[in-house]
Amino acid sequence: MTTDNRLVVSRSSLRIPIALAAVGAIALVVGLATETERERTWLNLLVDGFYVLSLGVSGLFFIAAQRLANSKWWSPIRRIPESFTLLLPAGAALLLVLAFGFRTLYPWLDPSSPMMVDEHPLVRAGRFTYLSPVFTYVRMAGIIAVWMWFAWRMRKISLAGDASRAAGLSAYVRLYRYSGAFAPLFALTFAAASYDWLISLEPKWFSTMFSVYVFAGTFVQGIAAIALVTVTLKRKQLVGAVVDSHVIQTLGTMMLAFSTFWGYIWVCQYLLIWYGNIPEEAGWYLQRSSEGWLPLLLASFAVSWIIPFFTLLPLSSKRSLRVMAAVAVLVLLGRWLDLYILVMPAKWPSPKFGLIELAMAAGTAGLIYLVIVRGLSRAPLVPPHEPVLAARRGHAHGGHS
Repeated sequence: MTTDNRLVVSRSSLRIPIALAAVGAIALVVGLATETERERTWLNLLVDGFYVLSLGVSGLFFIAAQRLANSKWWSPIRRIPESFTLLLPAGAALLLVLAFGFRTLYPWLDPSSPMMVDEHPLVRAGRFTYLSPVFTYVRMAGIIAVWMWFAWRMRKISLAGDASRAAGLSAYVRLYRYSGAFAPLFALTFAAASYDWLISLEPKWFSTMFSVYVFAGTFVQGIAAIALVTVTLKRKQLVGAVVDSHVIQTLGTMMLAFSTFWGYIWVCQYLLIWYGNIPEEAGWYLQRSSEGWLPLLLASFAVSWIIPFFTLLPLSSKRSLRVMAAVAVLVLLGRWLDLYILVMPAKWPSPKFGLIELAMAAGTAGLIYLVIVRGLSRAPLVPPHEPVLAARRGHAHGGHS
């Protein structure tokens, strides 16, 4: 329910997500304590931790992109992507725990690993330099610190804009400037992050499109999550008429467009590597096309693009709250499956789904719910002094006079 444009969260509504988070934590502890499941648990923690971190930074990038595009349509739902940025500390905490398992996962911590050996001395020297442990740790920490600082600063400015109309105008201008500073930094840091946490599992493999591919998945993940929260609040009548069918339709259009962008990059990367047929590149796809990985690879493509594309093509689908919610959930599940396929085959010859995967994924979902609900409950759902909304109200009043 809402009180004075604020979300009021009851204790009973938090019981299930708290229980899910607890189940995930227990699965993590038990998995790490079991020697035969330790590596599998670390891999799942990487999948889930990167999922949380990428969802947090996707909210921040969504804000920056809309600001720089001077978009007006998203003003009523501004607090939703802002609440997602609070996931960055949670994702950082999960990846901090993962640091204790780096030696199990990443070959660059063992110079004698076959993954780090290369016949060409220049290639080997470059790989050893870039993936030297100290440099990699500093880079990882620096990337998360930059993202968290921008998230903290931009949310603080946004909340300060609720004080008065003048404060709202000031916040609007300042957030535009911060968005302009964040966008180029995001491009550089996200490219490095996708290499450090994902590609460096198999350092001999490379793809010039990989960071764009991961970015496309991250952005459509963020759009789907924003759409799901918006539709949920709308269906429960927790936001007013200001969140109208145009807002829902625009989110549907964006989800359609960027899931197609992800599918385009997926196909382009696959075809370039397939046509090139270079052993260092093709081996990565051969691993993910053998044993039981091929059905998952194709399922990921279908869930993340084919089904959302044909479902969201009709205008009526993009305006339907039920259809939008279903497609958003599907895209979010597809994003998790995509990360699973990127990470797990690096260590496992065939896929393994069991209690560890289910429990840790459920715990991640519970954690995400708790953080987002907390963020939404700590500020008005619709910014009271957002200049765009104020201009609309003034225009409406002027039209009736």
